[in-house]
Amino acid sequence: MTLREKLNAAVKDAMRAKEQRKLSTLRLILAAVKDRDIVRRTESDERDDDLIISEIMARMIKQRHDSIKAYEEGGRLELAEKEREEIDIISAFLPRQLGDEEIETACQAVVDELEATALKDIGRCMAVLKERHVGQMDFAKASQKVKAILST
Repeated sequence: MTLREKLNAAVKDAMRAKEQRKLSTLRLILAAVKDRDIVRRTESDERDDDLIISEIMARMIKQRHDSIKAYEEGGRLELAEKEREEIDIISAFLPRQLGDEEIETACQAVVDELEATALKDIGRCMAVLKERHVGQMDFAKASQKVKAILST
């Protein structure tokens, strides 16, 4: 089952269960997916799930983290909680996130595989990591790990 099919099924389930927050969040995701399709003038392909995760869902989560910070600074805790709930709903469709040790192991493996030796190789290493671990890791942390490995 593709990610689009899972999202559409989840929308139907949320409608039946009358879960308004979940329903509205899922509709936002599907609207963003359709917008991306229109911009690219494409239909789904074999990499569609990866693109939805990396381009849309990860960006939506980042936006919500930024909103949480702003709401908390403004004393709007109820709105921050709403954003947290939306993050939980979106995260349910993402692959399992790698822990710090797993990120470090993946970074070391890529550095070894590419025989990277200098800081100028960070870009190549990150490109491989982004290709292999779509939606599975925080690439800011991964970049720091790769930099640390190459600095030694």
